Amino acid sequence: MSREKTDFWVGLFVLLGAAALVFLALRAGNLSSFSFAPTYTLTANFDNIGGLKARAPVKSAGVVVGRVGKISFDDKVFQAVVTLNLEEGYQFPKDSSASILTSGLLGEQYVGLSAGSEEDNFADGGKILYTQSAVVLEQLISKFLYGTAEKQGSTPGN
Repeated sequence: MSREKTDFWVGLFVLLGAAALVFLALRAGNLSSFSFAPTYTLTANFDNIGGLKARAPVKSAGVVVGRVGKISFDDKVFQAVVTLNLEEGYQFPKDSSASILTSGLLGEQYVGLSAGSEEDNFADGGKILYTQSAVVLEQLISKFLYGTAEKQGSTPGN
């Protein structure tokens, strides 16, 4: 092989490697699915958001209908405020509920929307009133262990 052919193949290999690294970086940063569709904004308050992060998907019936815009803390009600950016093509009734779910046993967290039955839909800037916080695995384990220890410590007949 001539030197020019070798240089070409090495350059092509390096270029493919760089493209693969960019792809992996975008996937790790949850930025691989850009959408330029127009969106509207909803907010929801949660007692505990667990490991939810900005740019996490918002799903309804398993379909991604938007992304988490930002997460902040309201120091008046001591709750997390999650801003959701939903695509305008997906309209939800005003009595819809939002919950923080986990994909898989220890996977990433996302916001799940369950549609309500009211006829009026949310407008831009609306607020979801019915929310369910994230299930924190450590709290479940401690409740289980505390409940088991309480049962073992009690005497029969009391």
